[in-house]
Amino acid sequence: MEMDRAEMEKRKQMVLDMCTCKSCPSFVECGEEGGFCFVTIGKSGCISEEKGCICGGCPVYEKMGLSKMYYCLRGSEKEQT
Repeated sequence: MEMDRAEMEKRKQMVLDMCTCKSCPSFVECGEEGGFCFVTIGKSGCISEEKGCICGGCPVYEKMGLSKMYYCLRGSEKEQT
């Protein structure tokens, strides 16, 4: 069952509120909010190097049952599967 637009926006906001991307060694400040693990946000347009990954310690990672890493460069959980 797919989420409707309102539910998708609600989950996106939850991801952004809990996101720790800006604390990551790979993060590059360029105006992006983070939340790269979320399917409608996707990869970063600014990050180009893997300098360390903190995805596994992010509250979103646990809450959403994620298992991949480097969402900023490799894409969402769905894209990496």
